[in-house]
Amino acid sequence: MQIVCGIITISDRASAGAYDDLGGPALKKAAEEAGWQVLAEAIVPDSISRIQETIRSFSQQGCGLILTTGGTGVAERDVTPEAIRAIMRMEIPGFGEVMRAESMKITPNAILSRSLAAIVDLALVIALPGKPSGAVECLGFIRGAIPHAVALARRAPTSC
Repeated sequence: MQIVCGIITISDRASAGAYDDLGGPALKKAAEEAGWQVLAEAIVPDSISRIQETIRSFSQQGCGLILTTGGTGVAERDVTPEAIRAIMRMEIPGFGEVMRAESMKITPNAILSRSLAAIVDLALVIALPGKPSGAVECLGFIRGAIPHAVALARRAPTSC
């Protein structure tokens, strides 16, 4: 099954043009290296409604995998987990658990991460850290489980 994906950078400053988005392009490169088709990309502010609108739009466009980068920390404007949880069908805790556990081997600040994965509509949505290297590393930690999770989110027949 071909994985069609969307990438959303969530950042007030990047969406306002105050600095160049590095996380989205880093995730796009990692997705393409994995053989996934990147169908849609967006940069949105740290706004619950904008995050939700973009996720739903990407799912309606056919993205079975939606990767977000940013807004998963504990700063006041970090609202990505809240935005996703408000529209999800179900959370998949193992993704966040693995990302934090593996990231703790790299930095003690990983304990502050609120990265998660959930099913929204017919898409697997994975909220990754905002730091480009952290986003790509975390994606690498969970990459093996993504194809099966996307198939289940898309309601495709699987062998399990």
